[in-house]
Amino acid sequence: MEKLNYNIITRLIEKGSHIIDLGCGDGTLFKKLVDEKEVTGVGIEIKQDRVIEAISKELSVIQADLDEGLEQFPDKSFDIAILNQTLQSTEKPDYVVDEMLRVASKAVISFPNFAYWKVRFYLMFKGKMPVSEALPYEWYNTPNIHLLTINDFYDFCKARNIKIQKSIYLTRGKENKSLLTRALSSLFSEEAVFIITR
Repeated sequence: MEKLNYNIITRLIEKGSHIIDLGCGDGTLFKKLVDEKEVTGVGIEIKQDRVIEAISKELSVIQADLDEGLEQFPDKSFDIAILNQTLQSTEKPDYVVDEMLRVASKAVISFPNFAYWKVRFYLMFKGKMPVSEALPYEWYNTPNIHLLTINDFYDFCKARNIKIQKSIYLTRGKENKSLLTRALSSLFSEEAVFIITR
């Protein structure tokens, strides 16, 4: 099943880019980029069954752990590094972002916004960790180990002198374009997509 943000991310990638897709899963997004944007590059995925699925789509994918770094790739080997819905699952998100910006000229990062109003409401009134379509796991089996918000990511980038070139806020896969939802993005957005550079 295709994730709702795939069209948004595809729109952000320039035709013919050389990419690295980190946490590429079964390669669905990577394949979409190959087919629609004629990208070249490599995917990185930790789970063997997903690597096999991605390779079956004729993609170049390496089985590796992002938290161990990308030292096999020289500086600026790629035009774009993509980390889609994976930042919150890494053990060392700061190190992963640093490595992305080392091996690529820019990075596209998306993550679920844990300050979304429905998440706040669920936690406040049910007193339990939220379970939803966007966050489908229970507290004990969730891969999300570093919960973050849009505001957290802005602070993270500011502290590390990372430039945010573009920010897109989504709810149910649709871009929030109104001034109100953009001004209150941390409250009204289910997910965020950022383009960042050094």
